[in-house]
Amino acid sequence: MTLTPHHDGSALYVSDDAPALGDTVRVRVRVPVDFGPLAAVRTRSNPDHEPAWTEAERIGVAGGWEWWEAPITVANPRHGYRFVFIHDDGRVQWLNQSGLHTGETLDSEDFALVTTAAPPAWLHRSVMYQIFPDRFARSAAADTRPTPAWAIPAAWDDPVDPVMPGRTQQFYGGDLDGIIEHLDHLEDLGVDLVYLTPVFPAESNHRYDASTFRHVDELLGGDEAYARLIAAVHARGMRIIGDLTSNHSGDSHEWFRAAKGHPEAAEAGFYYFTDPECTRYESWLGYDTLPKFDWSDAELRRRFYEDEDSVVAHWLREPFGIDGWRVDVANMTGRLGAIDLNADVRRGLLRAITSVPGERILLGESTNDAQSDLQGDAWHGAMTYPSFTRPVWGWLSGPTHAPYLEADGTTSTDPWFFTQPVGGIPRYSGRDVAEAITRFTAGIPWRVRLGNMQPLDTHDTARFATNAAPGTVPVAVGLSMTLPGLPVVFAGDEYALTGADGESSRTPMPWGTEGEGRVAERITLYRDLIALRRGHAALATGGMRWLHVSDELLVFVRESAEETLLIAAARSAAAADIPDQAVEGLGAAAPLFGEVTLACAEGATRIVCDGPGFGVWSLPGVAVPARAA
Repeated sequence: MTLTPHHDGSALYVSDDAPALGDTVRVRVRVPVDFGPLAAVRTRSNPDHEPAWTEAERIGVAGGWEWWEAPITVANPRHGYRFVFIHDDGRVQWLNQSGLHTGETLDSEDFALVTTAAPPAWLHRSVMYQIFPDRFARSAAADTRPTPAWAIPAAWDDPVDPVMPGRTQQFYGGDLDGIIEHLDHLEDLGVDLVYLTPVFPAESNHRYDASTFRHVDELLGGDEAYARLIAAVHARGMRIIGDLTSNHSGDSHEWFRAAKGHPEAAEAGFYYFTDPECTRYESWLGYDTLPKFDWSDAELRRRFYEDEDSVVAHWLREPFGIDGWRVDVANMTGRLGAIDLNADVRRGLLRAITSVPGERILLGESTNDAQSDLQGDAWHGAMTYPSFTRPVWGWLSGPTHAPYLEADGTTSTDPWFFTQPVGGIPRYSGRDVAEAITRFTAGIPWRVRLGNMQPLDTHDTARFATNAAPGTVPVAVGLSMTLPGLPVVFAGDEYALTGADGESSRTPMPWGTEGEGRVAERITLYRDLIALRRGHAALATGGMRWLHVSDELLVFVRESAEETLLIAAARSAAAADIPDQAVEGLGAAAPLFGEVTLACAEGATRIVCDGPGFGVWSLPGVAVPARAA
């Protein structure tokens, strides 16, 4: 792989990742010494959509790289910039987040500084653990609670019923005290950020059809159990976030019941009723049980996020004190046909969480291309799939085409792939993976990219292990822990659970199987890789460069001034030679994880994998020339 100039949003290259309007930020770019000779290096910004230029100064050479530095005055809340290289022979090349180009590039793919207050530093250091409350653990107190009228009761070891109505009504009775009883497992695993899917009363096992946002479901233990859980999580030095639906409520919600059939009610404006009697309405994807919010209504905004004790703020304050929100269907929130209030709502949500003292995060669900909504004005990151999850599935899966039941009771043998009707899981090469990661992050400011969730699977998907090719689970988990972004473990992944689709993946946790061979091995894998992630700051906030991209092997580095991590991920037997100039200190590489071979030779280091494999090595940090006084 030919060495090319590099810049990203990490501290190696950007002097301040949270500037205010009018601040001057110094940005650096590193250029291979044989890339020139260069007549000039400049930055091109686009303040108020009118190009502005600054001259870069060559500040020195280190490790076979020239370093250049330029000042940029931040003029807009999202201030984009790119580098232009003018060669002595008259050639011109441009560098932006999508790579090096010989022609002009899109403003949307520029590097970007954002002036919104930065998220708390703990976000980028975290490893998230996702819990689906009904299926995680059941305390003894759950036995004293009556089964609700909507539910189909199930014993903990009963198989999941993926066919309607069991799909949404099968009820295992997991509760919040059950989670408290198993916090030792989370602490031992090494995760430090707990994400619970909704805990509000509802008429389904998933609880995304809330009947109120002001109380916790009594089936989970109620408000008191939630306060106990939050306190117990915090006592262990961990954090916890909730899940909130900003796009819709349930049709049993107190606001909707007050509004339906009552056009005179204050709540009638909360929803998109389509008849004068307020009996017909817009809903999420046509599901009548999920009526859609109309965010043009001032009273809805007041109750949901503007008041001091709004829905959003209520759970951030004592006696609860959660550490932020993941917002469901954030991509559709405030959008309906010609109406688009999404930016207003997401910014209002951010104002709400920052109005309460403390350090809290705001993550939005946007399962496809999320770039237009992830410009740093609100979301600290997103649950999104095309920049990591889907390409990794396409590269590392080996589908068996085992039959499974769909919601309507029909049988399918096409492996589930994020509801896309493409005949199963597409087959990707390593090159496709690298290109997808680049393509779907090129329009997202670096700081926001670091907050994007990187799950292999979630409560809405099949489990990756269901169709993983032999030997590839460590590769996939390793990538989730080492690529830029927020690693996510869906409860049960560490127990080697499988599931053919988003319902079958919601298997109750098989407590008591920790000593069984495959489970013990998988738990060890997760524990070791989580420890690796949390033990090396460069994996949280360091820069990232590809060193080798081929069909079978990906090699990249995560870099900081203090340490560099060299990472190799292979789908099958493969090898690559990494030139010494590509990364400093290859000869001093210390193995941290895996059994991939690293062999030094004159002028290059050879990486060899005998089959699917994942390897990580520690190297010295990046030497940056000191700028002359």
